[in-house]
Amino acid sequence: MEKDKSEAFYERLKVQLQENTDWPSDYLYKFIVPTDETKIDSINKIFDNTGAVIESKKSKKGNYTSISVMVHLSGPDAVIEKYLEVSSIEGVISL
Repeated sequence: MEKDKSEAFYERLKVQLQENTDWPSDYLYKFIVPTDETKIDSINKIFDNTGAVIESKKSKKGNYTSISVMVHLSGPDAVIEKYLEVSSIEGVISL
């Protein structure tokens, strides 16, 4: 059941991206991750060699880190591909 919801979400996202954006275009990803260098490094590696600008900021108590990634992508499929790669990292919330 969860997989169906996920697939439906990405289908809707793809349609919205096709309708509202001229591709290729810059895309801003925002993630919240528990402050864990391994998880943060994993996200950074996903965007290696893409020319992405990555900014991170720890929460007030330092338990969580917000990560913003601005990257130039070819189209909606590339956007979704990166979301799927990041979703494999435990504890990451995509905004």
